[in-house]
Amino acid sequence: MSAAKPGTLERRAAVSELLKDRGPLLVVTGLGSSSYDAFAAGDHDGNFYLWGAMGGAAMMGLGLALAQPRRPVLVLTGDGEQLMGLGALATIAARKPGNLSVVVLDNGHFGETGMQMSHSGLGVDLHRIAAAAGFPDVAEIRELREVAAYREQLRKAVGGPRFGTIRIAPGSPSRALPARDGVFLKNRFRGHLGFAVN
Repeated sequence: MSAAKPGTLERRAAVSELLKDRGPLLVVTGLGSSSYDAFAAGDHDGNFYLWGAMGGAAMMGLGLALAQPRRPVLVLTGDGEQLMGLGALATIAARKPGNLSVVVLDNGHFGETGMQMSHSGLGVDLHRIAAAAGFPDVAEIRELREVAAYREQLRKAVGGPRFGTIRIAPGSPSRALPARDGVFLKNRFRGHLGFAVN
């Protein structure tokens, strides 16, 4: 297996483009940089930032998509986090939530532990794994105009699950830290969904 061709997209620009004019989109972010990127693009009551549970973002998104079938749901995570949760892709494909999209920011490195080369940096294509699991809609994105076009797919509550790999350049932009209080984040998100918060 040969090393993958590295991405060139700047991560913050890609996420900002992806979340522009988001409408009713609900967003679950994976541990670390994807949370920082979503926060830097603009904090939103419909963002649920995961500060732990590495490998669990896709399953959190699945639960949310099943509980809120009329709302489009996006899981935004990194290649390292998704590699820890590969089994989630099979479960999502089996449940077939039409309103769920999983987007992986793939720089081919484990950014949270020192930028070691990840499996995707060694040639593993996560979008191909998702396709093999049964995702009906998969994409590999390398240019900002493709991010803008893909953004339209995220607004749909039917036709999924979708899986997109956005090839970003390795790098560590300064951290933009959302709230770390889990109770606050839970209550804010519940309130955004229209549930009473005690």
